[in-house]
Amino acid sequence: MKMSPFLILIAGGSGSGKTTVAKMIKEQSGKNDVLLIPIDNYYKDLSHLKLSARKNVNFDHPTAIDWPLLKTDITALFNGESIRMPIYSFKTATRPRYKLVKPKRIIILEGIFSLYDPELNSTAKLRIFVDTPPDVRLIRRIQRDIAERGKHIDYVIKQWLTTVKPMHDEFIEPTKGNAHVIMPEDPEGGMRGTAIELIKTKIRSMLK
Repeated sequence: MKMSPFLILIAGGSGSGKTTVAKMIKEQSGKNDVLLIPIDNYYKDLSHLKLSARKNVNFDHPTAIDWPLLKTDITALFNGESIRMPIYSFKTATRPRYKLVKPKRIIILEGIFSLYDPELNSTAKLRIFVDTPPDVRLIRRIQRDIAERGKHIDYVIKQWLTTVKPMHDEFIEPTKGNAHVIMPEDPEGGMRGTAIELIKTKIRSMLK
């Protein structure tokens, strides 16, 4: 009998360290067995809007995600089918290209809204929330948006105060209650390392 993929959801606030945790799990679980999908790739394509209008879109609201496409792709992977995963550009708020992705035994869906959708929650075998203090997340957000997305520091701080933090409090923080595992901020890496070891053991036992 064919075994369904082991779906892991990793959520947390912007700048919490979700991607780092996801990559650690992938590295320690065997790269060839793990498919990492950033939920950021499934933001809606805004190419139909003028550039000035795209700046006003609230990317920290759940409606900014193309849920139908995301669920269609997850379903296809569960059915053993390859997908054309969009690669999102935050500089233009569009999908300039797609990447052919093949199904794997372990699928990690990582992003701020990963624990938001009830259907995905019910499908997942493991749900993780990376819990990091707001001040640490803000610093990381500033560093990332300036270096990777070409944003000015004044813009980043204004966005944090007007949309990121309010949306986090309303939509992201409550999803912590959907998690099987809550990972606290851990500067030395010891606790998260131990948690990931336990997660790796859990994955291996489930796959057997």
